[in-house]
Amino acid sequence: MYQKPYVIAEAGCNHMGRMETARDLIQTAAIFCKADAIKFQKRCVKELLTKEQYQAPHPNPVNSYGETYGAHREFLEFDADQHAQLKAWCGEVGITYASSVWDLTSAKEIAALRPEFIKIPSACNNHIEMLQWLCDNYEGEIQLSFGMTTHKEEEQIVRLFEKNGRAKDLVLFSCTSGYPVPFEDVALLEITRMNETYGHRVKSIGFSGHHLGISVDIAAYTLGAHIIERHYTLDRTWKGTDHAASLEPDGVRRLVRNLHAVYDALVFKSSEILPIEQVQRDKLKYKKAAV
Repeated sequence: MYQKPYVIAEAGCNHMGRMETARDLIQTAAIFCKADAIKFQKRCVKELLTKEQYQAPHPNPVNSYGETYGAHREFLEFDADQHAQLKAWCGEVGITYASSVWDLTSAKEIAALRPEFIKIPSACNNHIEMLQWLCDNYEGEIQLSFGMTTHKEEEQIVRLFEKNGRAKDLVLFSCTSGYPVPFEDVALLEITRMNETYGHRVKSIGFSGHHLGISVDIAAYTLGAHIIERHYTLDRTWKGTDHAASLEPDGVRRLVRNLHAVYDALVFKSSEILPIEQVQRDKLKYKKAAV
């Protein structure tokens, strides 16, 4: 029996540092796209970056919102009060609010808002101090991506959650870290491997896609990833690294529609001859002609 699909629209920093754009993203994801959740990101930039990283230029200056990479990241950040407002706006339109956290300070700030789930991005899934703090202090679901992660590192992460009695609150995401990811690198069969290795040990297996289009997500769902996360923007031509690897609203809307259609179709026949078939059987099925 397949679980009902759950779609997360990953807005990330595609709001470009503007609360009004973030509100548009929320309302569109909820009302037009009919996504289940929208997820943002939270960083304490000076905690996350070294001094050298902070002062370095953006690796792709055309997408930068500041003179340095640190200034660029600061420009895109919302503070804790702004995230509380995002959560309130989500409540108004009936969509679940969530955020990825990239450092311990951000984890504490987002946990204080008591969202249904918190996401650990692939880049930070080896931040053991942060994972331990969440195990000890946050009671909600913890989602975690396995992009750019070795099998040995995966096992260490799962064992940490098992040791703390939190593995059944853990959702693991199959993910390839790239923007965008070519189809041959999506590696959908990792979902099968993860289900076989961890499916009985954790709450669920999901899929976080950075590819183009929506056909791959349908396959991911049928392979056992009922939680589908996709980057989401209002305009793929906007300034920023993630927009080009994101779905626009109509893409998210069609993804939600198609996943629910597949969910309805993934059943056995309720009888050998369905009522819809009986009409055609009576009309079309071969019968020996009367002599």
